[in-house]
Amino acid sequence: MISLPIYLDYNATTPVDARVLETMLPYFSKKFGNAASKTHSFGWMAEEAVNHSRKQIADFIGCSEQEIIFTSGATEAINLAIKGVFEFYQSKGNRIITVKTEHKAVLDVCSSLEKKGAEIIYLSVNKDGLIDLNELEKAVTEKTILVSVMLANNETGVIQPMKEIAEIVHRKGSILMSDTTQAIGKIPLTSLPFGEGQGGVDLLCLSAHKFYGPKGIGALFVRRKNPRVNLISQIDGGGHERGLRSGTLNVPAVVGMGKAIEILMKTENWKLEIERINNLRNKLEKKLLEISGAKINGQNADRLPNTCNVFFEGIASEKLIMKTKDIAYSAGSACTSALMQPSHTLKAMGLSDNNSYSSIRLSLGRWTTETEIDFAIEKIKLAVEELRME
Repeated sequence: MISLPIYLDYNATTPVDARVLETMLPYFSKKFGNAASKTHSFGWMAEEAVNHSRKQIADFIGCSEQEIIFTSGATEAINLAIKGVFEFYQSKGNRIITVKTEHKAVLDVCSSLEKKGAEIIYLSVNKDGLIDLNELEKAVTEKTILVSVMLANNETGVIQPMKEIAEIVHRKGSILMSDTTQAIGKIPLTSLPFGEGQGGVDLLCLSAHKFYGPKGIGALFVRRKNPRVNLISQIDGGGHERGLRSGTLNVPAVVGMGKAIEILMKTENWKLEIERINNLRNKLEKKLLEISGAKINGQNADRLPNTCNVFFEGIASEKLIMKTKDIAYSAGSACTSALMQPSHTLKAMGLSDNNSYSSIRLSLGRWTTETEIDFAIEKIKLAVEELRME
């Protein structure tokens, strides 16, 4: 017996874990102080909670607490990182390198900066969604101030070779940023070296609602040494977050984000959960590939263990979704699903417009069950068969 509809869109957002909500609740009422209030116990209590969450996030990433800046989410973190670098390092150069398959939060910021004099280089990807390291090597010049490559793609789950990318970028004296929004909680961050001399990531973005925390809270890691990264603030007014992000902190959300990270840090449980989800995803893909005309996008690359992006040749995803209303999944990124255009990620991977429009994304999570996967397989198979007969 399952409860309908079933949710298979965890890459869009996740439900708040009950343990996270329980931890947040006191900070809406009994512990409601402003973390910037320095003269009484209400403010001290809020500040202590914020500092605790900052430490939880820093410990998870493997950096110092002073390197974590709270934001309203990954989109704001991305804006602060890219625009902040562009404004601070203009005397060095104006070249920013990114990838054609990046999230729109990155691509739209880059497009905006092009109008202000930035030279944006968009790296291509192969049919599996991976960049060419030789193309990256040639693109990084002495005028390059930033390279932005997401760790894992939000639509396909394809994971980029960040260690090799970091080595190239740092050897050439540039700054490396990574949007890790989809990767947090799904794969280990050992692919993002932070130690001195390892050429690690210098700017890293994350958002709590992708790993069972609340919406409206995120963070930006900003490296403080070897090399020290400097940014120009994008929000002025009060000097909060060491002058990089002014505004009264959303203490309940900050606390919730810290708790969500704490749950992820229970390594044994986390590894078992990821293994379970990976097994369910593999079962889902194996059965869907039995459908005539089915193909997994990015199948030959390393991918997030929870993500399946598949197309059924000749079947419009919009029609398929309408026939399977008992399943919540998407035709692409939640941030662009309202746009009537083919996925820029799939197009960059070489898919035709028709196959892009035929692609769907199913993403699994903490509360996905095998019964739900079996239900989804049967419903999608039946729907495809019916649509082929129309």
